[in-house]
Amino acid sequence: MTPRQDPENGAGNGCDGSAATPKKLVVRVENLRKTFSTPKDTNEILKGIDLAVYAGDFVCILGPSGCGKTTLIRCIAGFERYEGIVEVNGVVVSGPTPDRIMVFQDFNQLFPWLTVEKNIQYPLKVTGTRGKEKLRIITDDILERVGLLAYKNYYPFQLSGGMKQRTAIAKALAISPKIILMDEPFASLDAITRKTLQMELLKIKEQFDITVIFITHNIQEAVMLGNRIIMMGVEGTIKEDMENLLPKPATPATPGFGEIWKHLSDMLEDRKTLSGDREAIS
Repeated sequence: MTPRQDPENGAGNGCDGSAATPKKLVVRVENLRKTFSTPKDTNEILKGIDLAVYAGDFVCILGPSGCGKTTLIRCIAGFERYEGIVEVNGVVVSGPTPDRIMVFQDFNQLFPWLTVEKNIQYPLKVTGTRGKEKLRIITDDILERVGLLAYKNYYPFQLSGGMKQRTAIAKALAISPKIILMDEPFASLDAITRKTLQMELLKIKEQFDITVIFITHNIQEAVMLGNRIIMMGVEGTIKEDMENLLPKPATPATPGFGEIWKHLSDMLEDRKTLSGDREAIS
């Protein structure tokens, strides 16, 4: 396996043997702790998390259920209070802002009473974009790039699961975020639709020049999509932060895919033995 190097310090070499251009640090997490309390007890979900994410990264986060994956990205999104340091582009995270958007597993982020077009325009209006023609131009451009322009006048109930999730991604992209946080966005989709959206997400990432932090329980999905894979343990810590140098999109036939899959599966098997939950071995 390839341990992650620090691209901010220019680790690695360029194609000509020269030092690679340092990448910009966009997310900095240091000694992150998150505790949930009830009248009866206190549960520390995250225990001293350190994480650095760089511009253009596609970071996939794996780990057993209950290890704090969702809590981690909710802290980065600004949805949770926390102890420690969480910074995005050098600014301390104290709440949600338009530079980072979260996409969830379900489709509740779409307003059922609005068309696809109006759903996309909603965050634009909230963030100050005005004028029907300007809204139409921005919306049409995004919908065309995600393959939904022909469905702009449809309502969510008229769309398939895959189209709803594409609409949710388009809605997130509308306000030009630099970071998209995705919490198992394809988990509820069938295998064919899931594979199609995985391919489209890689294209969207390049088209819109965004950084992606992506939670999944699926090892194959993580190896296929991520240039980095984070493994979290049941106790709410990061067990491994590895580079995935396979060309994208990787497939099970890609040389080296099976080795990485087995390494991650073995790690999850260990974690699952502790938690009694074997859901992630897939």
